[in-house]
Amino acid sequence: MRVRWRMRACVMAALAIWPAMQARAQGNGTDDGQWVMPAHDYASTRFSRLDQINRGNVGQLKIAFTFSTGLLKGHEAAPLVVGSTMYIVTPFPNYLYALDLNRPGAPLKWKYDPKPAAASQGVACCDVVNRGAAYANGRIFFNTLDDYTVAVDAETGAEVWRTKLGDINLGETMTMAPLVADGKVLVGNSGGEMGVRGWLTALDAGTGKIVWRAWSTGPDKDVLIGPDFKPYYAMDRGKDLGVKTWPPEAWKIGGGNVWGWISYDPELKLVYYGTGNPGPWNPDQRPGDNKWTAGIFARDVTTGQARWYYQFSPHDLFDHDGINEQILITMKVNGKPRKVLLRAERNGYFYVMDRVTGQVIAADPYGNVNASLGVDLKTGRLIPNPDKVTTQGKVVRGICPASPGMKDWNPAAFSPRTGLVYIPHMNLCMDYGAMEANYIAGTPYVGADVKMYAGPGGNRGVFTAWDPGARKAVWEIKEDLPLWSGALVTAGDVVFYGTMDGWFKALDATNGKLLWQFKAGSGIIGQPISYRAPDGKQHIAVLAGVGGWAGAVVAGGLDPRDPTAALGFAGATADLPGKTTGGGMLYDFVLP
Repeated sequence: MRVRWRMRACVMAALAIWPAMQARAQGNGTDDGQWVMPAHDYASTRFSRLDQINRGNVGQLKIAFTFSTGLLKGHEAAPLVVGSTMYIVTPFPNYLYALDLNRPGAPLKWKYDPKPAAASQGVACCDVVNRGAAYANGRIFFNTLDDYTVAVDAETGAEVWRTKLGDINLGETMTMAPLVADGKVLVGNSGGEMGVRGWLTALDAGTGKIVWRAWSTGPDKDVLIGPDFKPYYAMDRGKDLGVKTWPPEAWKIGGGNVWGWISYDPELKLVYYGTGNPGPWNPDQRPGDNKWTAGIFARDVTTGQARWYYQFSPHDLFDHDGINEQILITMKVNGKPRKVLLRAERNGYFYVMDRVTGQVIAADPYGNVNASLGVDLKTGRLIPNPDKVTTQGKVVRGICPASPGMKDWNPAAFSPRTGLVYIPHMNLCMDYGAMEANYIAGTPYVGADVKMYAGPGGNRGVFTAWDPGARKAVWEIKEDLPLWSGALVTAGDVVFYGTMDGWFKALDATNGKLLWQFKAGSGIIGQPISYRAPDGKQHIAVLAGVGGWAGAVVAGGLDPRDPTAALGFAGATADLPGKTTGGGMLYDFVLP
């Protein structure tokens, strides 16, 4: 591992529009020490304003307590801290644990068991993960693998309500973390590799009743597109594009699932979220742009009506879902403050977008990209590389980034102190052979044979500090294995992330210097958090437990000799079983 400084020359005339950047996260600049949603705030900054742990003393971190979940699947969730209680959601069977932070060792207060259907494990695409819960008004909200959203009393662990939203018989599951905004619980579904039609649903937080549902494909009335819909680019305008940009009836099994992250702007009353890949992976079976997959929606939180949409990857060729997080900040463009959103996208580009209009202000590669040739800022359209276009009956080699993208679901963090976005991501390329896929409900609907491997340089992971104003990396760390954990940054100017072989690391947020590391018992794909305990001390916590798509070769007990296993990811992580083992464990750290 080493730090590589990148002072990349400015190669685009558009850089002239960027003066010195001034940026701030949405919010009032305070931190009550709690962590009530996975992203910490509606702006999805994953920034803690606590600074007791800083660059000067982080090297003294010691374990405060641990907690074992007893499970061997992938642990992707962020713990929550509300008052004097920590909450943990596990992978299937989706236990919810409450730990008492008032007592030494944080013993168990209670456990809630939703008893999800065992059959749901058989239709989960990429491990039986869960990305966490959300807290609001005395309740914990989370999703179960078998398509229920559940509200639990935060004090007692008693079930308040439980709403079924999907059908595992169709291959539909739920793995994402909810967002609670404006009295609504916002949730989406998984299952793009099963031909599941994607949606985002808003539930009444008090009763669990459905308020609105917006489909990702189909006619405008299903997608909640009406007179207020004003996309910035012509490619996203037109009547019933969710039908017309597909072959007849193909939109009904076309994917676009909402299994990633949602952000919310309380001033605009808009929620922002991305949609997943179109199905199947074989692009020849779905000519057209395949709206509204692999893109981002802005919707009115009250009605669900779409305000704008932008498609990152029209007619997606590579499984480049658009579900990554969007970080909401205000920054100066041409000397004037603008409400923007920042996205390190799966297709390999770092986007700066006006979140009022949907205009792309900048889109720059933040790693090795040859699958496309750039983004046309006039039309907004991704420019395909004709040498890398996948088609049935042909194997295309050396496509970068691979299907998991430059960065998958694992979220970046933003510090208003440094103005940098901290991106845990990958350096993977692939060989891709498309073939005919046949749809049978509840079975894989993919149509591609994929083999993944390390990209240029031989490292499979990268941790990048990106300056969205200068449109370049300030520093980056090369990692041997793909990075699949989230990032956390604090006001102590320390940034945290984990590796798949189990190292939990703290870096200087200004220059990337390694300040501290701890070896966990299993690979880390969870989301670290920072909180203030009842004793007034700042703590850092993270779940370890390798798995997910990247770690399926361990969590699923797959044969590492088969490079096509786990939809091709096993080829990139064939050595992982020799570097770590499964095991779910919470680690909590504090200064002596």
